[in-house]
Amino acid sequence: MKNLDDLLGEGVSGRLVLVRSDLNVPLDGQTITDDGRVRAAVPTIKKLAEAGAKVVVTAHLGRPKGEPDPKFSLSPVATRLSELLGADVALAGDLVGESAKATVGALADGQVALLENVRFDARETSKVESERAELAAELAALVPGGAFVSDGFGVVHRKQASVYEIARALPAYAGGLVLAEVEVLKKLTDELSRPYVVVLGGAKVSDKLGVIANLLSKVDRLLIGGGMAYTFLKAQGHEVGQSLLQADQLDQVKGFLVEAEKRGVDLVLPVDFLAADDFKPDADIKIVDADAIPADRQGLDIGPKTRELFAGKLADAKTVFWNGPMGVFEFEAFSGGTRAVAEALVASSAFTVVGGGDSAAAVRQLGLPEDGFSHISTGGGASLEYLEGKELPGVSVLEESK
Repeated sequence: MKNLDDLLGEGVSGRLVLVRSDLNVPLDGQTITDDGRVRAAVPTIKKLAEAGAKVVVTAHLGRPKGEPDPKFSLSPVATRLSELLGADVALAGDLVGESAKATVGALADGQVALLENVRFDARETSKVESERAELAAELAALVPGGAFVSDGFGVVHRKQASVYEIARALPAYAGGLVLAEVEVLKKLTDELSRPYVVVLGGAKVSDKLGVIANLLSKVDRLLIGGGMAYTFLKAQGHEVGQSLLQADQLDQVKGFLVEAEKRGVDLVLPVDFLAADDFKPDADIKIVDADAIPADRQGLDIGPKTRELFAGKLADAKTVFWNGPMGVFEFEAFSGGTRAVAEALVASSAFTVVGGGDSAAAVRQLGLPEDGFSHISTGGGASLEYLEGKELPGVSVLEESK
């Protein structure tokens, strides 16, 4: 597929370029609590601006209900993007309306503008293709004679107007971030070095059914932690107390356990937990074996024996993919398991990929060196769908672009 370097080679000075970035950052009020996605978006925007393009960025934030909502405004993102670029980024007051037209029209060569939240328009996520195409046409009209650069990897698994239809309305190119992410994912599927170990955590096993089913035919070891581990333990007949449990997934999980054994996959579950009397930062904690969680307690992190076990299972790996924290890492008392896995990856000589989402947030929140990992993805959902074997519409449309 054509990429950013191809576009720059064609020359972009004085040309309007629409960039789809992923700027969906967590906010506390109007304060960005993790700017990782904004920082990841900067290199592509900066290259275009430095080449003299008039850069128009479109992105979403949160899940507004298809209409303007002040709490989902991209205003805090525009401020942070300005700081990182070292230049003012003008924020339009709307997406494709009069403010957007005026803001884009006022751009000088090398300047950057940000359109307001693309999800303020219900057509962005519409299930009706013609409605998405209509919005894409209006976005394209903002940049006459322009080009489209897809750089929001966190949304390429979605058929949305600013991701999919726009790539058919304008000459389309993969941004540096999307290109790098796709190359990394190919290393996890087509160019594997073994042993290949996958670490999965997070709250719900139902979120990862497809990826587990697909990985069982590909991995050497599968380490399961986080909230999803309790459903696996319950499937083995263990008491899990008040821990997170998806009872409706028990039959599916039992099938995974059988399939792993049949295929010779080392499916590793926690052997101990930090069991709390309540879901709160200062809860009373007991370290208990995995088969002895008290009925009135809930596991909120993997225990010390499991941390050691998981580190051992990662020590000789050549390729590692990690998605999902091992516990409630947001609470300091229950962050040790996630830290232990992250530190094991940093110490490893393997090709290590952190699969976006909460795992990437945890790396930053725990103050771990980002350059200690081979790659930290910006798109957890997109990464998982790729590993599940699904097509990513936002990538396939770029491969089709002439």
